[in-house]
Amino acid sequence: MEDVGLYFAFAEVVRTGSFTAAARSLGVSKATVSKQVMHLEETLGVRLLHRTTRKLSLSAEGEALYVRCRRMADELEAAKAEVLRLRGKPRGRLRVSAPMTFGLLHVVPAVPEFLERYPEVTLDLQLDDRMVDIVEHGFDVSIRIAQLPDSSLIARKLAIARRVVCATPEYLKRHGTPRGPEDLRQHRCVQYAYLSTGATWRLRGAEGEFLVPVAGPLQANSSLALKTAVLAHIGLGQFPRFVVSEELRSGRLVTVLDEYALPDMTIWAVHAPGRIVAPKLRAWIDFLARRFAREMAG
Repeated sequence: MEDVGLYFAFAEVVRTGSFTAAARSLGVSKATVSKQVMHLEETLGVRLLHRTTRKLSLSAEGEALYVRCRRMADELEAAKAEVLRLRGKPRGRLRVSAPMTFGLLHVVPAVPEFLERYPEVTLDLQLDDRMVDIVEHGFDVSIRIAQLPDSSLIARKLAIARRVVCATPEYLKRHGTPRGPEDLRQHRCVQYAYLSTGATWRLRGAEGEFLVPVAGPLQANSSLALKTAVLAHIGLGQFPRFVVSEELRSGRLVTVLDEYALPDMTIWAVHAPGRIVAPKLRAWIDFLARRFAREMAG
């Protein structure tokens, strides 16, 4: 079997653009790299590189060989990374983006357990309701609750979140309880600024789907702010159940229109594509999937 080192030396010369740079990258002398490439050319009986005092250029044979060499080098790097992944522990800094309200209610409380389980991982958690470009902003993973657009990103479903319409018993006592979707037109409804349907609520019942325009005294980009307003008897609100679960249990809020379903919300973990997923990222996603599945089910 011929020495694969000759092929790697050749590929590194092409990748870096010079014998000097390739030698620096490989940790050997420039003369060694030059001899390796010349030996490869002699072995194959073809000219791979055209050399001038100013630059190197590939021959047709060299170009074909380089494509194969790069593929071979990439596969070896992937194999090495896979071995390290299998033997390695989750460790290092993990940059995470998550929505503000969901992050405060569910991601932040999960952090102590995760860090206790994986003490060699450090988390950099950024909470923001805007859908950030994770590659541009350097995030390892983003938690998103949305209908995801088509993209090259990898998405894993973590859980399904149900939505409800609710208000305080005091508000309903003063203004009445809506019996059907069309009754919402007569009520004060607080509105989430990032709702995909805007000031229109979508509900589905036995009669079919309803798209009901709503109006009210408050629009905000925070579900927690809207919940505070609803608790002050301002009006009806549409919320993911995880936002109002405690208030529903205590009776401070009650649901209405229970026979009508609102569109479910899917909770995703989104990360950049790659053949190898770092142990710290895999551990974080698996941990959240198990935890959120329990929490959303309750």
